[in-house]
Amino acid sequence: MSPGNTRRKMLGALGLTGAAVVVPRVWAQSGLAYPTRPVRLLCPFAAAGGVDITARAIGQKLTALWGQPVVVENKPGANGTIAVDLMVKSAPDGYTLSMISSSHSVNETLQRQHPYDLALDVAPITQATIQPYVLVVNPSLPVRSVEELVALARANPGKYTYGSSGLGGLSHLAGALFGSLAGIDLTHIPYKGGALAMSDVISGQIDMLFSTILQSHGHLVSGRLRGLAVTTVQRSPSMPDTPTMQESGVKDYEVAGWYGVVAPAATPVPILDKLNTNIVAVLRTPDMRERLAVDGSEPVGNTREQFGAFIRSEIAKWRNLIRELGIKSE
Repeated sequence: MSPGNTRRKMLGALGLTGAAVVVPRVWAQSGLAYPTRPVRLLCPFAAAGGVDITARAIGQKLTALWGQPVVVENKPGANGTIAVDLMVKSAPDGYTLSMISSSHSVNETLQRQHPYDLALDVAPITQATIQPYVLVVNPSLPVRSVEELVALARANPGKYTYGSSGLGGLSHLAGALFGSLAGIDLTHIPYKGGALAMSDVISGQIDMLFSTILQSHGHLVSGRLRGLAVTTVQRSPSMPDTPTMQESGVKDYEVAGWYGVVAPAATPVPILDKLNTNIVAVLRTPDMRERLAVDGSEPVGNTREQFGAFIRSEIAKWRNLIRELGIKSE
């Protein structure tokens, strides 16, 4: 049997196994000798960003729970691909894990030479968080709602610009989906990173941006930006007075950023189950919810089966939009 078929058979078996949430000490009584040495948790993006904040919060909790260090290592590059590829090629023993984000589901379609298959080469552990993007505009733009923005854009096709952290990033796709569903023509301006796009929307070089709450919160409070709507179906607890895009009249609009934890595909099921149980338990602690709120995130903590199904649905969603709009990689 080929290695690819072996992975497929194994992942099929994993998909049938839902991990129940139990009190962590049950695992201490189970006799599973894991972990017995430090665990690496790779972070695919730079330090101080949302994925890094989440990884370090999880790592600190697991270190206290296990009595073994969980060492977060930042391995940025290729829109998050480098870290996951490194993990996929590591020993499937539970000692090298990786964070992933919504960007990884986009990479599957947009990157021409993608080194792994996210649906086959990784074992989902759990979705850690969900967080909205927020549509922010420069205050000089004469709009105070999404409805007013749509009307302005319809009257001036192609005039108004939205920035993004780069071609094919979630902030780009959030804007592309907005234009598609609202029936408006916006001009996309890609940047090499969200900080540059944020700087230009504040200065008025571009008109709008779909930003993370972590990135935009201070500027919204200071009045340098105006927030019109969040991109998730439900309002964000971090911005309870800000309506959703759907509430603002953009039917079927939904974009959610998310982070999760994965392992190499051939990792033994008992180790995956323990990882799921323990990570879900720490995500559900009150202080973890408070720490994640800094990023505008809410903890999720679902089963391995649920997270695997979610990853596949995200890959399909973005693949359809990318093909529909003819978005090409750089």
